[in-house]
Amino acid sequence: MTHTPTGHAAPPAPPTGDGTPAPPPPTPRTAFAEGLDTLRAAAATEPGRLRIIGAVLAALVLAFGAVTAWQMTDRSAAADDVLHKSQPLSSAAADIYRSLADANTAASSGFLAGGQEPKATRELYERDIRTAAAGLITAANSSDAGTPAAETIARLNRLLPEYKGLVERARTYNRQGFPVGGAYLRYANEKMQKEMLPAAEDLYTRENQRLDADYADARPYPWAAIALGVAALAALAWAQRRHYRRTHRVLNQGLVAATAATAVVLLWLVVGHSVARASLDDSYDNGVRSLKVLNDARIASLKARGNENLTLVARGAETVKVGGRTYDAFDYDFNKDMDVLGRALTRARALADDDNGKRPVAEAAGDMAEWKKRHAKARAADEDGFYEQALDTVIGTPGRGGAKGSTGECFDNVDANLMMALSHEQREFRRAAGDGLDAMAGLPVGAAVLALLGAAGALFGIGRRLSEYR
Repeated sequence: MTHTPTGHAAPPAPPTGDGTPAPPPPTPRTAFAEGLDTLRAAAATEPGRLRIIGAVLAALVLAFGAVTAWQMTDRSAAADDVLHKSQPLSSAAADIYRSLADANTAASSGFLAGGQEPKATRELYERDIRTAAAGLITAANSSDAGTPAAETIARLNRLLPEYKGLVERARTYNRQGFPVGGAYLRYANEKMQKEMLPAAEDLYTRENQRLDADYADARPYPWAAIALGVAALAALAWAQRRHYRRTHRVLNQGLVAATAATAVVLLWLVVGHSVARASLDDSYDNGVRSLKVLNDARIASLKARGNENLTLVARGAETVKVGGRTYDAFDYDFNKDMDVLGRALTRARALADDDNGKRPVAEAAGDMAEWKKRHAKARAADEDGFYEQALDTVIGTPGRGGAKGSTGECFDNVDANLMMALSHEQREFRRAAGDGLDAMAGLPVGAAVLALLGAAGALFGIGRRLSEYR
């Protein structure tokens, strides 16, 4: 005897006519099982098979178009960011760094000129400060709140007025002939070198990381779309071969149209993205990499010039011990900066892919070699007690520091040649990156439209075949 869950006996099944219990009622079938049976029944007839084939072909073509549109939209957006957002922001971050370093150099050059600071030097300093402030505003507008980049920008905005205040105090005391002015200028330089420039370098590094991430999103092949395209073409070829074997008709207009539309999208996808990828690779290899190295070179030259000036401002007040020997701290840093500059110029010349890129870099290298010679002459004069002679060798007559025969002239020439090389590489980057973006233009929309037409063609072709059974 069976029992219910409550312990009561279940009612027996009603007896059949011969007295035996009736079998239990059949278990209800699921909708999926019934659908599967319906599909099997349909596949047993040619019209049913044709309907299934038509649905599969249309779904494959539509999926191919949708995935192509999705993947190429993402890659096109990343390429657009490379050209119009991340690379310009990377350049803007480099400009902030250069402007701050150049302002520091101009401040020390003006201080060395004496109480009557040259107008050109003062204007250069003010212009650099305005450029840095404007660059920080641009960077802040493009950064998301709460990100490390936004925090770095806020820190620089806080430090900039503090630095300006120290420079103004140094100028005021210098005009009055008080030696304490040199101390304030050293404090300003320390704030710049130890706080502001590292923060600006951090911002530059983050923007370069964003640029590299955009390149990584723009360049990969859309393998999912390509695989679906190949699968759709294979299915369409199989359907047409099946149609020919059963009807001995060479062409089915709908299936031929679907095949043509799918082939056009696949060819457009492969060729278009290959061209775009090649152009983006070109923009990175011959544009971005060169720009990074040239920016590093220009920054090194600016830091070297600032340390060279501060060597004369401090007059041995700051020293550093290395390997048991004592060196002037600013002269020691100058030599390190010149080593960085030399390596960067060698690398930049190797990366330049034409004479317009190589020539200014080669000229900058020649100017750097002359700069080192003149600097050695100035250091020898200063160490022998001929301060005024050393000062003339470094800054010459009042001005930015570019008097003929001075180290400032060499610095100006290095800076001008690096700017020329940067402008050339920037144009090369924009040309190549623009070509990459153009190669993907229209592909997402075109793929979607052609996929719809291809799916319609497949359904039309199968529909014509089905009409023969009516």
